[in-house]
Amino acid sequence: MKQALGILGILTAAGIVLSLILQHTMQRGVTMLFVNGTVHTVNDRQPRAEAVAIDGDRIVGVGTNEEILRRFTADRVIDLRGRAMYPGFIDSHAHLEGLGASIKEVDLTGAESPEEAASLVAAAVRSTVPGGWIRGRGWDQTRWHGKNLPTHGVLDRASPDAPVFLLRVDGHAVWVNRKAMTLAGITRTTPDTPGGRIVRDARGEATGVFVDNAILPLEAVLPPPTTEERMDALKKAADVCLANGLTEVHDMGVDSAGIDMTRQLITAGRIQLRMVIAVDGMSASTWEMYRKSGPVINDCGGRLTIRGVKFYADGALGSRGAALLEPYDDDPGNRGLTLVSQADLLKAAREALSSGFQMCTHAIGDRANAIVLDVYAEALKSDPAGHGDRRWRIEHAQVLSATDIPRFAQLGILPMMQPTHATSDMRWAEARLGPKRILGAYAWRSLLDHGSIIPGGSDFPVESPNPLLGFYAAITRQDRNGKPAGGWFPEQCMTRSEALKSFTLWGAYAGFQEKDKGSIEPGKWADMVVLSKDIMTVEPREILDTSVEMTMIGGSIVYTPAVQSVAVK
Repeated sequence: MKQALGILGILTAAGIVLSLILQHTMQRGVTMLFVNGTVHTVNDRQPRAEAVAIDGDRIVGVGTNEEILRRFTADRVIDLRGRAMYPGFIDSHAHLEGLGASIKEVDLTGAESPEEAASLVAAAVRSTVPGGWIRGRGWDQTRWHGKNLPTHGVLDRASPDAPVFLLRVDGHAVWVNRKAMTLAGITRTTPDTPGGRIVRDARGEATGVFVDNAILPLEAVLPPPTTEERMDALKKAADVCLANGLTEVHDMGVDSAGIDMTRQLITAGRIQLRMVIAVDGMSASTWEMYRKSGPVINDCGGRLTIRGVKFYADGALGSRGAALLEPYDDDPGNRGLTLVSQADLLKAAREALSSGFQMCTHAIGDRANAIVLDVYAEALKSDPAGHGDRRWRIEHAQVLSATDIPRFAQLGILPMMQPTHATSDMRWAEARLGPKRILGAYAWRSLLDHGSIIPGGSDFPVESPNPLLGFYAAITRQDRNGKPAGGWFPEQCMTRSEALKSFTLWGAYAGFQEKDKGSIEPGKWADMVVLSKDIMTVEPREILDTSVEMTMIGGSIVYTPAVQSVAVK
């Protein structure tokens, strides 16, 4: 009996040794391991983890340190030292070239008066070659005393000879000097362009501010940037995005030349961002070309997708171009502007449906949103089985009537919203809309409670490309100084989980990529970001001081400002 037990003990010990040997030899060799992290996966089945295994451009394992180190081995093991990791952030509505161009233009975002803005223009005059234009962006009359629109006179004094072209912060109005108006042939008798408004004084003279489609005659004489300048702007903007933890940008309303440039830069490795592009539907030639050729899915190794088309239904609230059902409270008689007819928008929607493109229509006012919802509903009648997965979008969806809020989920339409728009606009939005309509403005909770998801973005360069500012705005509805106390209409706040999904998984869904990205789980692209603080647990104001410590796309670290803080074994 003792002999039998001895043999059994020997066999058991041998089995344990053999098991350990097999376990070690069965470890899978992979490219990289992250360990000792606080991993927010955005995967409801496994919301938290400590370690992640990556092989090539894909995630192959997510779990505890013990589990991942038991299953995988890698020459490169990165110790996160407790830092928080998230899926790579997605900006679901932005303008990449616009951001890059703004870096080189006169920055008016800090100007507190027309005179201060003009002084910045005067400084630029000194470095402008004869015959050159002065371009700038970011003025906002709601920040000035009196909140009145500026006039050309102050610019004429700052730049009497060089034409000046200054975009408002929202990109839907421009402020120019007399020289620019003369070059564009603008006189007292120039009529308003359909879908546009020339702001005039009491005598009917153009004041120098042009809204929405009224900008077109000025743009026609504005020298276009060179190909080199455009490509440089795209590259600079892409680098800014990486530094802000963005791994993908939905670039809205790009012309055919801009798409070609983006492809060239991605192919050459100069842009590492993933790009989801919506072609410029307002450019007939661009839309016609892509409508005939069809969508482009996961081209350039998964870095480039072209499957949306962008149209504009109205203007912006700040410049009173947003189309409202009733007049502006602070501008009686003005209901804003519609930039395309309902019939033309329906024609475009049917073309998009037949060619496999995703409709992405800018609509800010409640009248514009109602028009777009009606158009989408009519067009999708011919596609009753598949309309829920068409994922058509309304870009901004800022002001909604109570009856239209549930229609988004009912029709399968995505409200593409930018949380920082609410905190930028809250100083004056109620003056525009009044106490009743404001309840349907930036109504995130109302949309979520009716079954919608809200893919988040920034609309940069209108707002900062930093997604953490959007996350903060979504959960607080406060400005960077913590005002107003308790938040602006705080009942419309998102939870932190919703805000994180807004900039990750929901953005991936809006780009038809939820199977490839948006969460940290096996099989998805290794697109991730590491932050200096855990935005899911810190006090809200600390989110504003949080920095990006690493941005990874497809298993490659594409940005890290402090390599020394990340231990590599």
